[in-house]
Parts: sequence; C-alpha cells; structure tokens
Amino acid sequence: MKIATYNVNGINGRLPVLLRWLAEAEPDIVCLQELKAPQEKFPLEAIQNAGYQAIWHGQKSWNGVAILTRGTAGREICRGLPGDEEDIQSRYLEVFTADLLICCLYLPNGNPAPGPKFEYKLKWFERLSRHAEGLLKKGLPVVLTGDFNVMPTDMDVYKPERWVDDALFRPETRAAFAGLMGQGWTDAIRTLYPGQKIYTFWDYFRNAYGRDAGLRIDHFLLSPAVAGRLRSGGVDKHVRGWEKTSDHAPVWIELEP
Repeated sequence: MKIATYNVNGINGRLPVLLRWLAEAEPDIVCLQELKAPQEKFPLEAIQNAGYQAIWHGQKSWNGVAILTRGTAGREICRGLPGDEEDIQSRYLEVFTADLLICCLYLPNGNPAPGPKFEYKLKWFERLSRHAEGLLKKGLPVVLTGDFNVMPTDMDVYKPERWVDDALFRPETRAAFAGLMGQGWTDAIRTLYPGQKIYTFWDYFRNAYGRDAGLRIDHFLLSPAVAGRLRSGGVDKHVRGWEKTSDHAPVWIELEP
C-alpha cells in the first residue's frame, strides 16, 4: 500500500500538477495540505475522474486539508484538531480507510517568531501531542502525516545556521517535535534514510530548487502498530521541477499488507 502526503499550495491553481502526479505515482491514499479553497470550491469531479474519492476540510484563501482514497471512500473520524473549540483554521482531518487511521495535518508556520503566530503554533503543537498520545494509548494503527513546518535536526535543513531564529527551526519547535516523537512514533523517512540529506520543500526564491537548498518539513509518523510494516519510501523531488508546481514535493511510503 502506497501512502503519500503533498502540500499542493493551492489545489485549484495546481490541479494539473496534482492530476499529473496522481497518474504517474498511483498512490492508494493521499493527504493534501494548503488547499487554499473554501469547502464548495474543492475540485471533486476532477479528483473522482482521476479514480479517487475525497474527504476535505476547506477554508477560503488559506489552509485546508484533504484525504484522497483510490477506489472506495474512507470514513471520516475527526474534522479539526480537538482541544480548542474556538480554533476555526482548517488544519486537521482523520479518516479511517484500509484498516488504518490516516491523520492529515498542516501545522502552523509560526513566523514571525516570537509573536502571536509563534504562540499559536506552539499551542497547536501541544494539542496535537495530547491527541496523538491518546491515539497511541488506544493501540490504533495510525499514520500521522502532513506538513509539520518543523525541521527536526540540522540534517533536515540547508545551512542550518541561517535558520536559527525561524519558527520552523527554533529550539521550542524542535523540542515540541522531539516530545511528540518520544511518545513512541516512528519517523518513517528518517528511519529509511538515517544518514542521508532528504528535503521536501524548496523555496521559490534564489534558485533554491536548482541549488538543492531545501528543508525537510513534511513527515510521516507511524504508530507501533504500523511501523513494522514500513517497506520503502521517498520524495518525488522531480515534481518540484515541473511548471507551475508547488514549493513542496510529494512524499510517500509503502506499507506491507
């Protein structure tokens, strides 16, 4: 089974790129972030014509997450991250499909830091950690994936010394990610490539993609009930080089049945 995560950076503007990649990669389950589309503007017909069913949580102009399943539809479990009823940002979605709980997230960027946006990021992270710990305690087969907006270590960022004050790399952010991992999750991509440079994002500016000046901020975290099934994974880096593409590349893993 092939599962992918992809920050599309605007699903309608990048729809040709998304459909081209779906046809090429043929993932079974896809988690999308940054739809940047209200609920009624999601391109469901085009997604269905590509062979996928979809559950999505849209928001006008910003955020938005979706889970696509090839063939049969999944069952929605949770829409929005629990813990703050006043939080209306569309950043979290859970769907049960293929005997897996798929959790798609788009963690806040947090810049500029320090400041209110960074405080929101850390509070959102705290809520995520509490919810994730509850899922682990239930012993569920969980795939927690998406754009975490975190570079966990120096290995995950080009020239880390230039990012020390950025919200994606500040000590508080990395500590929050380390705390989450300490619950018992497996970082799938780093497990497969323990010593290699792996990036998932390249800025549009300063020829970042051409220079391979990237960041690893899109992650797959696997619960113990799933981690033993991990077979392979990678980043479809070439997609970042396509015309009118997202600044992220699709990331994928394959699980044994």
